[in-house]
Amino acid sequence: MPESLQSHVASLPITDVHEHHMPEFVLNPDVGLLDLLCQSYAGWTRARPYPLPSEPPIPDSSGEESQETTWDSLQPFLRESGSNAFVRNLVVSLAELYELGEAAITEANWKHLDGAVRRAHADPDWRLEVIRRAKIETLITDPFTQPLLDARETFGDNYRSVLRINAFAFGWHPLARDHNGNSAHDLIRHSGLQVKTFDDYLTALEHFVDTLGEHHRVALKNALAYDRSVDFDDVDEDLARRAWGKEAPSPEERKAFGDVVVDRLCRLAGERNVPVQVHLGTAVVRGSHPLGIAGLVERHPRTRFLLMHLAYPWSRDLLGMAFVYRNIWLDLTWSFLLSPSHFKLALHESIEVLPDESRMMLGGDNLHVEETYGAMITARRLIAEVLEEKVEAGYFGVEDARRLARKIFHENGREFFGFDVPLH
Repeated sequence: MPESLQSHVASLPITDVHEHHMPEFVLNPDVGLLDLLCQSYAGWTRARPYPLPSEPPIPDSSGEESQETTWDSLQPFLRESGSNAFVRNLVVSLAELYELGEAAITEANWKHLDGAVRRAHADPDWRLEVIRRAKIETLITDPFTQPLLDARETFGDNYRSVLRINAFAFGWHPLARDHNGNSAHDLIRHSGLQVKTFDDYLTALEHFVDTLGEHHRVALKNALAYDRSVDFDDVDEDLARRAWGKEAPSPEERKAFGDVVVDRLCRLAGERNVPVQVHLGTAVVRGSHPLGIAGLVERHPRTRFLLMHLAYPWSRDLLGMAFVYRNIWLDLTWSFLLSPSHFKLALHESIEVLPDESRMMLGGDNLHVEETYGAMITARRLIAEVLEEKVEAGYFGVEDARRLARKIFHENGREFFGFDVPLH
């Protein structure tokens, strides 16, 4: 009997192009069940972890003691938000990894599960074991709390990282910081550089792009949709220069400064064949529509843009852009965690619309390996279902579906980021 598409997809190795694995999470030996829920997308059901422009900054809670894990502390996730897709993904993952015997966390099993999670995270081999079980061969992380982290040195040979550029777009003053609290001037000093003028600052940007490979970084990451609009048009360097050195530049000066920095980094990336990941959709929702970034993409045709998350909820607009602008690739990450049903529809349309089969890849987009594992379970199931539906409808044949699956899960990411040989 021929191998089923579900079995074929389940067997594929994965090039995971987007995670947020950071030392304070994945190397923390003191993690329990409540921590996994709070520090996953399930936690977003309780509170959005980033402020809107109309809201005050979110207080730093890193020094606070963790809430005690009790059945009452778990119930808001499991009872009040139990139907949410983020919660379901994590629960299914935990049930499989910790062999619960049922895809549910209950009053009868939560203490057993909490103990199993704590024992696992105290084991330094647990993280790599979960990655192995997920069949993740290569993993790219965005360590946004430590943008200069060398992920390969910190986590192992199968890791690479991206350099998040948000702080650089806020570099008009040493006290200016992005929504993660990062200062461009701190990053510059940490790299052994000195800047006194705006021109020094622009030269420093070139240094960061030129030295990416020395620190096992494979791309730039633009997550400014969490800080401001993704409209980087009307680049005005004179206005940007007026922001330099000011603790409180005008809104127009701030935008101009970020526009110039992002435009410069995208030009440098195109000249050096460095990919640029861009977060789109949700975030500061009034300014994160994918069409907002169309001008930047059009101005830099040599730059390879990996646009993320199917720009939910504007996936059709993103697909229209990806058909017109041939320097766009799509990262399917997160969209299948947020809404499996929307993802299936968008994937059907992506298969039909995208100009070639190199254009899709995926990742987990998570802090903890358990959620990454669940993301890959979900992605395998949903992508296999869509491919089966395409075959059953006569859109293409089984071998076409298998070829496309191999590209989405493994080959496209390796080719896009230049991984020539498997990493183990």
